[in-house]
Amino acid sequence: MNQTTTDTSATASNTVTGASAHRSEAKSRFNAAVSEARAGAAALRAEASERAGLYREQAQSKSKDWASEARAYGDEARVRGKELAAQGKGKVSEGLTALGQAVADSAQVVDEKLGARYGDYARTASRGLRDAATRLDQKSIDDLGEDARAFVRKSPGAAVGIAAVFGFLLSRLLRR
Repeated sequence: MNQTTTDTSATASNTVTGASAHRSEAKSRFNAAVSEARAGAAALRAEASERAGLYREQAQSKSKDWASEARAYGDEARVRGKELAAQGKGKVSEGLTALGQAVADSAQVVDEKLGARYGDYARTASRGLRDAATRLDQKSIDDLGEDARAFVRKSPGAAVGIAAVFGFLLSRLLRR
């Protein structure tokens, strides 16, 4: 019986020693796998950081290009807008002058048909139109813009009404 107990003890001791060896081998493999996973994660993080840096540089380069293009288009539009405004100012001035002349030419007929008093009204209106055309010619586009801003500050309701009427007329004109 002694022999059996000793064999059983030895076997149990060998089993515990073998299990302990397996356990330490499993721990070392697990620790190696964890270390390898950490190293892989660090490598992926470094690669992702490098790619993000490249993409960031590309995005900054593109945004600078787009910003410079937008500035160039804005400057071009500003110059073109001033040119169109100057042309429009000239045409309005010519129109006011022509309208003033037409009213002045018709003042004689108004004198004959309605009386001198109404003819004087027509001549006064004619002078007013010509004076407005002259003042318009003398002002720069920037001065006209400042006058418009001052008018809007002074009478915002009237400015909104004028803008609404102008928008309606413009939409009707463009619809055709």
